[in-house]
Amino acid sequence: MKATILLVEDNKEMLDFVADDLSEKYQVLKAFNGRQALEILKDEVVQMIISDVMMPEIDGFELCRTIKSSFEYSHIPVILLTARNTLQSKIQGLELGADAYIEKPFSPEYLHVQIANLLSNRDKIKEYFAQSPLIHIKSIAHSKSDELFLEKLNETICDNIEDEELDVEKLARIMAMSRPTLYRKIKSISNLTANELINITRLKKAAELLAADDYKIYEVATMVGFTSQTTFGRSFLKQFGMSPSAYQQNAKGNTAEN
Repeated sequence: MKATILLVEDNKEMLDFVADDLSEKYQVLKAFNGRQALEILKDEVVQMIISDVMMPEIDGFELCRTIKSSFEYSHIPVILLTARNTLQSKIQGLELGADAYIEKPFSPEYLHVQIANLLSNRDKIKEYFAQSPLIHIKSIAHSKSDELFLEKLNETICDNIEDEELDVEKLARIMAMSRPTLYRKIKSISNLTANELINITRLKKAAELLAADDYKIYEVATMVGFTSQTTFGRSFLKQFGMSPSAYQQNAKGNTAEN
């Protein structure tokens, strides 16, 4: 699937030119100012925002500030485009949380590289988190508010980890959030559904227990909410590339060497 980019620019010719240039690789949504952009964000899930700075109603700086301070949108990377080439202007943009700052006129190829690098780096971090048994969920956070949210989310799942029926409905209720908001936030930050994240959190907790070597594998399976050791073993192997027993043996070997 193509990543969705929200392009915000009050100059129609520039807006159409950049949108057309990006449309081969990305799905592009267009807004003429920050106010329109915020309205679009209420209904659409986007992976990146590219915004001009000087615009009517809500300019790029204010849009960036709003996005980076919003619980629902703070994870979205922002690239600011501007004709202002002063150092103070760049500092202001970066202080507001912009992930990149590009001066006009700019090379379309340069913009493509910046977009690709930002999206690729985030994807690599998400994949590393999902495939590494002991990497904490907050490693995928890109802002302080995201880090706090992910820590609370992880804590909530772990507190209810023995509940075999824990799903997004229960999780949303416990966290006092609407199901759509929770689902969207998790999907945007981690590229996982809420139920996939619950499952990975169970498996990561299992890896922690297996490494401690205080429990049998069937005991660990029950402790993290799996109904059978067989299902647990298959899930663990699929997620981390080794069986629970092999992982436990490997952890023992590493402990002995140290």
